[in-house]
Amino acid sequence: MLSNLLSHLVNFAWGLPLVLLLVGGGLGLAIHSRFLPLRGFSHAFRLITGRFKHDGDAKDAGQISSFQALTTALSATVGLGNIAGVAIAISQGGSGAIFWMWVSALVGMNTKFYECVLAVMHRGKDYRGQVQGGAMYVIKQTFHKRLHFLAYLFAIFGMLGTLPLFQINQLSNFAEATYGLSPWIVGIVCALLIAYVLSGGIQRLVKVTSSLVPFMCFFYVICALLIVFLNFERVPGVFAAIFREAFTGSAVFGGAIGIGFIEMMKLGVKRAAFSNEAGLGTAPMAHGNVKTSEPVSEGLVAMLGPFFDTIIICTLTALVILTSFEPGTLNASSGLTLTMQAFEANLPGFGVHFLSVAAVLFSFTTMVGTANYGEKCWNFLFRGRFIFTNSTFIATYALMVFFGSIASADDVINLIDTSYAFMAWPNMIMVLFLAGKAKKALNEYYNKYSL
Repeated sequence: MLSNLLSHLVNFAWGLPLVLLLVGGGLGLAIHSRFLPLRGFSHAFRLITGRFKHDGDAKDAGQISSFQALTTALSATVGLGNIAGVAIAISQGGSGAIFWMWVSALVGMNTKFYECVLAVMHRGKDYRGQVQGGAMYVIKQTFHKRLHFLAYLFAIFGMLGTLPLFQINQLSNFAEATYGLSPWIVGIVCALLIAYVLSGGIQRLVKVTSSLVPFMCFFYVICALLIVFLNFERVPGVFAAIFREAFTGSAVFGGAIGIGFIEMMKLGVKRAAFSNEAGLGTAPMAHGNVKTSEPVSEGLVAMLGPFFDTIIICTLTALVILTSFEPGTLNASSGLTLTMQAFEANLPGFGVHFLSVAAVLFSFTTMVGTANYGEKCWNFLFRGRFIFTNSTFIATYALMVFFGSIASADDVINLIDTSYAFMAWPNMIMVLFLAGKAKKALNEYYNKYSL
């Protein structure tokens, strides 16, 4: 009964209105800004590499640098959604789903700029006095009191949407199928490691993410590029199929007949949101901790997230799968297994072990990153009252890591997708309502630094 309920709920939550809100709203923001954020691409790289600094940044409110904020945000988005999520999108919707992931990511870059600018512009403090950002703080500071329920709605579904269920579920299923490890063992080990990282606070968390994220991304990209190079003659045909099937709907794997155009678009946007989270309001919670007095600069840095996450890593995963197998020849039990089979087919004897290392790194850093978001939502809702302290959150999150390792994969995906949908509504309403403030700050920043 619960499975049926979640199945119906996710279909309702991810209806056409939400797709239009994310894609249409994002396109509206891009036109509203005259694509200025995207034109600040090179400046964003200068900011994260330290080649451009603002006076006084080190003394401003906040706890972390722009680079640490980006790697923390990427740790939550660059995960098994990039490996398993892409495979799920292809198996359900075919090559064309990748096109709509690209569209959603390009639009999402602009959306993420706006939401992160507003999050830094309207930061608040948690019950411990630490500076925090996020849609819930922006709504409470800028909206009428009668609309403050939107802040709590975002925080409630943010707490659910950032649970580690999908990551640990895919990892434990993969470990059992590949190495015969019990999901219970995988769940317990990961729960203990996550609890250790979270107990060290934001500084230990960013130390872990800023060390692991660049390494794991480079590691994965190099091996994926090698496979694409080995199958280079198939690449033009794959790109042709992606563009052709984006408007026709033809499932590639599993023997499905095909899905309609609207369903294809919804699937691509949903999987892109699962991957890069643009429009959902998660990344602003990481960027809200940055030491800076320039909200626009942090918005430009945040904009790089969907580019790295979807345009680069998800595209490489899609190319690995689509160049490795003929349509209709593969039917895998999970998205991670499907990607593993593609790596193993091209790199026999090495592919499965490589993907095992990648899966562990991707899933672990994502669980750490999303825990950071969940903790912020938890503290916003409960403010340390009664038993709802940070220690209680850590124990609860660790328990959810274990629970996710033995839960049903379909139920996990549907729960997270539904929560993401109900996070997106209050976040996008806030962003669209306050877009004028972000654009004004953007123009002032460009004039101030002669960009």
